[in-house]
Amino acid sequence: MLAELSKNIASYRKRLKMTQEELARKLNVSFQAVSKWETGQSMPDISLLSDIAAALESDINGLMGYSHTRKKVSYYEEEYVTDSYYWGLAPSHMCYEVMKICPPIRKLRVLDIGCGEGKDAVFFARNGYIVDAFDIAIVGVEKTKYLADEMGVSVNAFQANLLDYRLEHQYDIIFSSGVFHYIPANLRKQLILNYQEHTTPNGIHALNVFVPKPFIEPAPEKEENATVWRSGELATHYSDWLLHEMSESIFDCDSSGIPHQHCMDTVIAQNKT
Repeated sequence: MLAELSKNIASYRKRLKMTQEELARKLNVSFQAVSKWETGQSMPDISLLSDIAAALESDINGLMGYSHTRKKVSYYEEEYVTDSYYWGLAPSHMCYEVMKICPPIRKLRVLDIGCGEGKDAVFFARNGYIVDAFDIAIVGVEKTKYLADEMGVSVNAFQANLLDYRLEHQYDIIFSSGVFHYIPANLRKQLILNYQEHTTPNGIHALNVFVPKPFIEPAPEKEENATVWRSGELATHYSDWLLHEMSESIFDCDSSGIPHQHCMDTVIAQNKT
């Protein structure tokens, strides 16, 4: 049992690209303790197992080797486990708007937040941008890498949780489509400020977010982690930036196999400070 636990702690941590120090901080223990768990020199206290499982996005059964079933971290994880692409391969219209404002006449760095299966990230890479992309769904990350390989381009795709991940590098373009509705109200200012602080002068943000309308039925996808944004709210975070686009549109969607509609706010803003 100890050997299985040691192996799984190390395996799950590495899968999340988490260092021993990062796991230790989440658990309020020393990184030496984590190292000893992973090498089988000691076993974590039984009272810590549920916290370790949560930090590693698993459960106690999975850690102990009774089950390798991982906690479902995204509604779309199961949808992505097919050869087809749930969102298709056509890039978002925002990609073309980005290219108009910041054409790749030099090497520009793009971050795609919540890249899904990679269609937009790969589009940017095919057009000469240097692209980092992350998603919480590991299947989406792997499909992003596969699509990039198929297209003969490079995308640095990795798994990360939108709510926990903070930028440390500067980007010329920060892009996110269909993801910001996962950000709860208490984190919005903090996250967007982090993105703004890591945007180069004249860099841009191209973002959109779903907004509810009383005359549109809720989407059939039941996303437990979705939160509500109000019309115009996204733009309020960019009052000091140049707004190239601030729009709202209603569009048809059949991503779930059930025809429905969404209302979406789009903001494309440039850092002129």
